[in-house]
Amino acid sequence: MSETFAGLTPLFPLSRALGDKRGTFEKAFGYTTVEDLLYHFPRRYLDVAEISPIGSLEIGEDASVYARVERVSERKMNSRKGFILEVIVTDLQEPAEESFDFADELSLTFFNGYQARKDLVPGVVGVFSGVLSTYRQERVLTQPEYTLLADQEEAAARPFPIYSRKQNMAQERIRTAIGTLLDQVDTESFPDPIPAEVLRKHHYPDLVTALEAVHRPENVKDAYRARRRFAFQEAFFLQLALAERRAAQSAERAVARPSISDGILADFDASLPYQLTPGQSSVGQVLAADIEATRPMNRLLQGEVGSGKTLVALRAMLQVIDAGGQAALVAPTEVLAQQHAQSISAMFGPLGRAGQLGGAEKATRVELLTGSMGTAAKRQALLNIATGDAGIVIGTHALFSDNVSFFDLGLVVVDEQHRFGVEQRDTLRNRAEITPHMLVMTATPIPRTVAMTVFGDLEPLVLEGLPSGRKPVKSFVVPTWNKKWLDRMIQRMSEEVAAGHQVFVVCPRISETDSAPKNGEAATAQRTTVDQMVAFLSQRPELKTARIDALHGQLHSEVKTDTMDRFARHQSDILVSTTVIEVGVDIPNATIMAIIDAENFGTAQIHQLRGRIGRGGLEGTCFLVSSLEKDHASLERLERIAQISDGFVLAEEDLKVRREGNVLGTEQAGARSTLRELRVMRDAALIGQAREDAEELVAQGSLDRYPGLRAAIDRWFDADTQEYLERG
Repeated sequence: MSETFAGLTPLFPLSRALGDKRGTFEKAFGYTTVEDLLYHFPRRYLDVAEISPIGSLEIGEDASVYARVERVSERKMNSRKGFILEVIVTDLQEPAEESFDFADELSLTFFNGYQARKDLVPGVVGVFSGVLSTYRQERVLTQPEYTLLADQEEAAARPFPIYSRKQNMAQERIRTAIGTLLDQVDTESFPDPIPAEVLRKHHYPDLVTALEAVHRPENVKDAYRARRRFAFQEAFFLQLALAERRAAQSAERAVARPSISDGILADFDASLPYQLTPGQSSVGQVLAADIEATRPMNRLLQGEVGSGKTLVALRAMLQVIDAGGQAALVAPTEVLAQQHAQSISAMFGPLGRAGQLGGAEKATRVELLTGSMGTAAKRQALLNIATGDAGIVIGTHALFSDNVSFFDLGLVVVDEQHRFGVEQRDTLRNRAEITPHMLVMTATPIPRTVAMTVFGDLEPLVLEGLPSGRKPVKSFVVPTWNKKWLDRMIQRMSEEVAAGHQVFVVCPRISETDSAPKNGEAATAQRTTVDQMVAFLSQRPELKTARIDALHGQLHSEVKTDTMDRFARHQSDILVSTTVIEVGVDIPNATIMAIIDAENFGTAQIHQLRGRIGRGGLEGTCFLVSSLEKDHASLERLERIAQISDGFVLAEEDLKVRREGNVLGTEQAGARSTLRELRVMRDAALIGQAREDAEELVAQGSLDRYPGLRAAIDRWFDADTQEYLERG
C-alpha cells in the first residue's frame, strides 16, 4: 500500500510515491521521478465501441476482443515443468449484421500464467489483445495482453490507454501507478513550464489538465488534443534553446569585411572560364552582404551535390582576404582536405601562389594542415598561419588543435555540417580574438522543418540549380538474384572503362574482420567487403584489362592519398572503396557507380554517393545492388531513391515514411527519447509557431524570469539531448 502525498512535485522520487521499494519502474524503464512516469504516454487508445466482435475477426490478424471470462482450466505441460492455463471468454460485442459467423467464444492460452491465474476468474470483464490463430479448429489468442475493467459500464464510459511495456509488466499495473500519481498532483506542486500567455495564445490546456486528458481521457479526441500540447512543448523547449544561442551570437561582434572592386576576387572572377549560375550569383550576393556586416554571419548553405557550393564559398573567402583577413576551410577527412587543397590551388593558379615564383601581383597563399603531416611541414604551415602569410587554410580536425593560432581569422567554412557539431565549430571560432563569420555547407538534403528544428542556430540558405552541362544521374536497382541484370551491370562497367571513363564501386565494409552491423542495420543483411569485391571484379573476364584499386579508412594516410591521386590521374579505372569517397571527391571522368548491398546505406548517404559521378558533363549511372527479396520494404526504399533525383524531394519523402520523427537522433541511450510527441513533417506549422514564440520570449529578456520554464528546459536537455544537438 503506497503512502499518500499531497502535491507531488516533478522530481519527487517515484519509488517513494508508489511505495515501490523494489524500484520496479526504474528497472523496467529507467524512471526515477514522478515526472518520468507521467510522461510515459500511451502508445494507443482502445475504445470498446470500436472493437470488432469475435465472429468477424480474421486468422493471423492482430486482434482485440471485449469479453467476459466464463471458464478457467489448467493442465500440466507434457514435455517440461510448468502448466498451461486455458481461459474461455464470451464476446460482449454484438455480432455484425452482415456476419454469418455467430461464434461468441474464444480460448485464451497462457504458458505458466501465474498472474493470469490470479486475475482471470469467471465473471471478470476485460479487453484481450494478441494475434488470432487456430488450435484444433478453435480460435485462440496465445499469451494475450489484457486490460481488466470493473464492469461493462466502465468499458462503455471512456476509452482506455494501452502503454508500451517492458519486462512483462501488466497494463493494469502501469495504468494504476499513473492513476495514483495523477490523484496526487496539482497545479501548484506541478507547475506548468509553458508561460500562461503562450498557453492562452494557442488555447492549450495547462499541464495537469493535459496529463489527465492523456492518461484518463473522456474520449480519444481529447487525448490527442492534449498530446498536441506536448508536441508543442517539445518544439518550444528546443526552439528556446536555439533562440538563446542565436541571441548570444547576435550580441557578438565581427570585423566587417567589405568587398572591393580591384582585389583578388575580381581577378579570380575574370579568370573563370564559365559564368556563375543564377543560383551561385544570388547566394553569393547574400553572403557578401553578410560578411560586410559587423554581426557574425552564421549560415547553413544547402545545395545538391555538384551545385557549386565550393565555388560560392571560395568567393566569400576571397572577399575576406581582400579585406585583410584569413579564411579556414574545414573538411571531414584528410582525403577530402587534400583534394580541396589541390583543386583550389589549381583553380586559383597564380592567384594562389603569393610570394612564390610565378605568383600574381595580387595573390594569396593556400595552406594545408592535417594531422598526418611531417613535423617540419607542419611547423612551417603553423608559422604561415600565425603570420598571416596563408590566406586560405585548409585542414581537418587538426585546425581545432590548441597550437593553431591565426593572424586574423575572418571566415570559417565547414564542409559537411553533419560531420562537425556545434562545439567543434565554436572551438574554431574561438581561435580568433574577434568572432569570425561562419559558413556551413552541406549536400545532405535537409527538409526545411528539420533545418529549423535541429540547425536552428544557423540561418539556412539554399543554392538552387546545377552548373550548365551537369546532367542528373540515372539510378537503377539491381537485384543480385537476377543474374542477367548483374551481368549487364558488369558489362556497362566494361563499356565505360573501354571508352576511357572510370567507375566507383562502394561497399559497406572493408574486410571479413570488419565490425559487426551498426545500430539499425539488420544482422542478417548482406554486407560485401572491399576485399571480396576486388576479388570478384578481378575474376570477371569483361574486366580483365581494367586497373582496379582499393580505398578505405584503415589504410595509412599516404597510401590513401596515393590511391586517390592515381585514380584522379586516371592511372586506375575502377576504385573499390567504402564511404570514404562520400563527400567532396571530384573525379569528372567517373561515369558509373555501383553501391553494393545498398540497403545498408541511408537515403541521404546514397544520394551523396551518387553525386560523385557525372560531374564532367558526362552522363552518370548509379546501380543500387541488393540481395533483398522482391517485396522487402527496404527494396521499396531503394526503388524510391532510384526514381527521385531531387535531393530535397527525396529527403521529404524519406522523412514521411520514417516510423519515428525524432530528428535529434535514432534511439537515444537514456530512459526516454527527447522528441517523443513531435513529428517533424506532420508538425511543420507547430514548429514554426514555437520558433516565433521562442524568439519573442527571448527578445523580452532572460528566461530566468520564468524559473519553472528554465528548470524544465534544463531537465529536458539532458546529456543525450545535448550530445545530439552539439552534433548538429
